[in-house]
Amino acid sequence: MMKKKIERLRRAKRGRMKNRESETVRLCVHRTSAHIYAQVISADGGTVLAAASTLDKAIRGKVKSTGNVEAAALVGKIVGESAIKAGVTKVAFDRSGFIYHGRIRALADAARASGLIF
Repeated sequence: MMKKKIERLRRAKRGRMKNRESETVRLCVHRTSAHIYAQVISADGGTVLAAASTLDKAIRGKVKSTGNVEAAALVGKIVGESAIKAGVTKVAFDRSGFIYHGRIRALADAARASGLIF
């Protein structure tokens, strides 16, 4: 179990270093078995410009379960819309070492559909 986590964190670190070199705003995603979280973080890494998660009351009321693709898509839509309101249109996708499929992919597709470019 621990080796799996260490490998994921190693992949995440590699991706974040590439994003830091390009100095772009990033859409950072974290998932657990029960929830998914997304943040739009400024290029310097010091400010969260927009955030959404399945813990938000607005999302919890709309979905039956918080740990599925439907909930992840709703989080992606909301974080995309709030990023656009904050004046961000182009981001780098930071998947935190998670494989790009399932809930991570659903969140990314929904964020793209709401207007974010990455």
